[in-house]
Amino acid sequence: MAVTPVGNPYVESSDLVANYPGASEALAERIDIVGVNPFANAAARDAAIPSPVQGQMCSLNDDNKGYRYDGSAWVLFSGAGPANFTNTATGTYTTGGISYKYITFTGIGDLIVDQAGFADILVIGGGAGGGNIAAGGGGAGGYLAVTNAYFSAATHTVTVGAGGAGGVASASESSGANGIASRVGSYFGIGGGPGAGDEGGAGAKAIGFSGGSGGGGAGTGSAAGGAGTSGQGNAGGSGTGGGGGGGGGASAVGANAPSGSIAGAGGAGTSSSITNTAVTRGGGAGGGSVGGTAGAGGAGGGGAGTNNNTTGGSGTVNTGGGGGGGGYASGLGGAGGAGGSGIVIVRVVV
Repeated sequence: MAVTPVGNPYVESSDLVANYPGASEALAERIDIVGVNPFANAAARDAAIPSPVQGQMCSLNDDNKGYRYDGSAWVLFSGAGPANFTNTATGTYTTGGISYKYITFTGIGDLIVDQAGFADILVIGGGAGGGNIAAGGGGAGGYLAVTNAYFSAATHTVTVGAGGAGGVASASESSGANGIASRVGSYFGIGGGPGAGDEGGAGAKAIGFSGGSGGGGAGTGSAAGGAGTSGQGNAGGSGTGGGGGGGGGASAVGANAPSGSIAGAGGAGTSSSITNTAVTRGGGAGGGSVGGTAGAGGAGGGGAGTNNNTTGGSGTVNTGGGGGGGGYASGLGGAGGAGGSGIVIVRVVV
């Protein structure tokens, strides 16, 4: 009589076995390969199936996940569930009956994924610097939030972009510098676009620069703000005589300078609860003015502009906020504020 294969047994006394034992055993063996056999845990599976064949499948009751033998190892069904990282988690929490762990990167590192699958991510590039003298505010770093981002089982490079420097107080009335992009694996948050100085600009005098969110135009004429990147940020506001435009934010455009020496406010950022605490990041910076009213920084780390020779406010660290535009009272005026660095957060279900 045929020996019952491990996994999905057939009934020895059935007519099929009695009449066609060879065919029945072959069918049962085939079911073992393509069927999903439940086991309490990996140890029980390995004891029951000491020599698995490629294509064989099983499920484990202790993690409620399915596995397939690829010829050398049992691997999670591709795309069947959450990814897992082996880095030490920054924190864990449970909400809505689902448990999560997450890791926060504030500098360069590696995300080590040992189980391919899906994760939620937040990637924010570095904010840009503001310009010098009645200058535009810096744009926020690109804000990328993805639910169910796929990660292969591999070591994924993580980069957290630095904020751009503010324009220096000088006779050239310089613009700020771009923020640096942040990255995890193949997902990027673009650096913010700088605020224009009164004499500097993106290809033309006083025009704001493009980026994750665009920088504000300087207070010369009606200088336009820079463009934001679709899906990651918004445009900067335009400047007008004596007031710089606000830098764009993750959820709103930078405000235009309304008139005279009144500068525009920075665009607001976006709130995320990926760590179970609502935090707003990606705020644009306020523009600077000539002795009038400086622009306020946008919610989410944007720096405020100034209305005198002091330096614009810096973007908040690890928010991707833009740096405030420098103002003017005399001489070389106020320098632009520096942009805030970005951040990368990865969350998986456990």
